[in-house]
Amino acid sequence: MVKVCTFSELLPTAPTARFAPYSAARASPQFTADRYLMMPQAPPATYPEAYRFNVTAYRQLAEAGILEFDLRMELIRGTILEMSPIGTKHQACLARLTQTFVKALSNRAIVWPQNAIELDDRSQPQPDLVLLKPRDDFYRDRYPRPGDVLLVVEVADSTVQFDRDVKGPLYALAGLVEMWLVDLTRSCVEIYRDPSTAGYQTKQTLQAGDTLTPLAFPNCQLLAAEVVLASLES
Repeated sequence: MVKVCTFSELLPTAPTARFAPYSAARASPQFTADRYLMMPQAPPATYPEAYRFNVTAYRQLAEAGILEFDLRMELIRGTILEMSPIGTKHQACLARLTQTFVKALSNRAIVWPQNAIELDDRSQPQPDLVLLKPRDDFYRDRYPRPGDVLLVVEVADSTVQFDRDVKGPLYALAGLVEMWLVDLTRSCVEIYRDPSTAGYQTKQTLQAGDTLTPLAFPNCQLLAAEVVLASLES
C-alpha cells in the first residue's frame, strides 16, 4: 500500500522533532522545497534513501486502483500528497475566477480548473486554476507542461504557507511565468513573476481596491475585490 503524506505530516510537531523547525529552515539560504518537504537536515549515512515516485509510476498507481479514487492527490518532488478539502469560500472564489476568465478570454486560452499539469518527471501538481495556450485537442493526449502554462493560480486558506513556500518555488523552478496566490485569510492576492531557479524574483500584494492583470493578457483586467469577494462575505 502506498503511503500518502498530508501536509501536516511533513511539519514538525515539537521542537524535538527530527525535522528542523520551519522558521529555522526557511531562514537558511540553503533552504529548498525538497528539503522542506521530506528530508531531515542531516540524515545519517545509514538511513535508507527515500523513494521518489516519477509521474509514470504515479499514474500507474492511480490506474491500478492502488490510490484511493475519492482522494484528491498530487505528486510533488516525487512525494504523493493528499490535498486539503475545499471549503465553500474556496469553491466560490474558484468558481468566480473560472467564470470570469472564460468570459474574458473566450478562445484565447483554455481555462483549466483543478486539473493536473506536469512540471517535470517527479512533479504533477493540481493547481486550483491554470490558463493554458489553446490547443484543438484540449490536451487530450498529454498533460500540459510548463511551456503551455500562461498563468497558474492557487486559492488558499489553510494551505497558504504550503502554496507560498513549496509550490511557488516549484512553479518558478519549472519556469511558469506568473503565479497568483489568492489568500482568503487576508483577502488579498499575491502576484509572483520573473521565475528563476531561486524562486520568483518579484512579488506584489494586491488588496481589494486594486486591479489584477495577467501578464499574458494585458487587456484582461479583474478587480481584486471580485476575486476575494467570497472571503469578504460571511
